[in-house]
Amino acid sequence: MSSVVGFVGLGHMGGPMAANLVKAGHRVIGYDVVPGMRAAAAEAGVETVGSAAETAAGADVVITMLPVGRHVLALYGGEGLLAAARPGTLFVDCSTIDVADARTAHEAVLAAGHRPLDAPVSGGVVGAEAGTLTFMAGGEAADFARAEPLLLAMGKKAVHCGAAGAGQAAKVCNNMILGISMIAVSEAFVLGESLGLSHQALFDVASTASGQCWALTVNCPVPGPVPGSPAARDYAPGFAAPLMAKDLGLAANAARAGGVDAELGRRAARMYAEFAEGEGADLDFSGIVRAVRRRSTPSEASEASEASEGHTSQNGTPA
Repeated sequence: MSSVVGFVGLGHMGGPMAANLVKAGHRVIGYDVVPGMRAAAAEAGVETVGSAAETAAGADVVITMLPVGRHVLALYGGEGLLAAARPGTLFVDCSTIDVADARTAHEAVLAAGHRPLDAPVSGGVVGAEAGTLTFMAGGEAADFARAEPLLLAMGKKAVHCGAAGAGQAAKVCNNMILGISMIAVSEAFVLGESLGLSHQALFDVASTASGQCWALTVNCPVPGPVPGSPAARDYAPGFAAPLMAKDLGLAANAARAGGVDAELGRRAARMYAEFAEGEGADLDFSGIVRAVRRRSTPSEASEASEASEGHTSQNGTPA
């Protein structure tokens, strides 16, 4: 059954998501503050309008994909999305925001006579374009069931994680695991370099042993072992380092608020914040391996690897 979907936030994630809804047969009315994003969405079949509020008028479901919580709350308030929508409209926020902001958004939606769901995503731009995202949702079971067909038109999996804010909670926990594991994988490769171990040899062992993880086998932080990883494209994102820094900051805030001793999570948040503010501003989060090298004591092995980064022999050994 097709729906009329209002979609606000047609950027690198939201644009492909809206396009996949169009491909699935839904009518999508979209808006973004950036004219170029609106134009690209229009080429994909999205009916673009001149304001965010216009997307909500007549929509069955309104989806938001925005940078931070204050943007979501601002668009919900005043004469914005909630005021423009018909009573009982389902509002699905796919942004990654603070759990507290997500719960505040739920309260605002309910107070306006609508239905709320927080449903952040995992999978990055590649997943958004391919329609393979994973959605983690918080809200009432009936509202999740109503949204699920739309979520599965944009992704491969949707999980109902619990009540208001549970989707955001699952997202920050997942990305804390990812951020820590990427640092661990990067440190292991730099250690291997200092010991004279080729990237390929370490990958061949760890990818089939107890060190196996997504950060190694899919988003490998060194060029060679995984040809499709951002490392093979000079760390063009992918999942950008500033976004990882943002998510780890949210996780660290949640840990502090909950009294959780997340020492590795806090350390990863600091490392990514420093990286994102410097050389990693325009890089994939796997580029953190460069920061690990620079923080390490120079050695012939690490210097040789850094100098030849991106140039590998046929067996994956740095050339």
